[in-house]
Amino acid sequence: MTALALVFASIAALLHVLFFKLESLDWKKPKTWKTFGIESQADADTTASLAFNQGFYNLFLAIGTGLGVKLIWFSDSHDNIGWTLILFGCSCMLGAAVVLITSGGKAFARGAAIQGIPALIAIVAAVIAIN
Repeated sequence: MTALALVFASIAALLHVLFFKLESLDWKKPKTWKTFGIESQADADTTASLAFNQGFYNLFLAIGTGLGVKLIWFSDSHDNIGWTLILFGCSCMLGAAVVLITSGGKAFARGAAIQGIPALIAIVAAVIAIN
């Protein structure tokens, strides 16, 4: 179960690095803003500072989760810290997915699934591995 948890935590972290790139670096590109349902360049420009900020939230969650994976994978003495980072980071990712689906409904179901399912699998596998 440890390997499964680490693989899915890594997937969740890498997805959040991608979200950072899209939201903080590529937001004003038509392909990106269309992906997020933004209807015009003017709307993308108006929401760019919000997306920039959101992207950094995603990056920080990815860094914490990735550090947790690294601590468990490469060190025997930091398991508790590593699991804590993974569980916290993935729980925040899952929580954000729940907020997305409950606030946006079916329109955001795909995005919520992409964001939340790897984190959920990592959490379940981590809890089993810890116990």
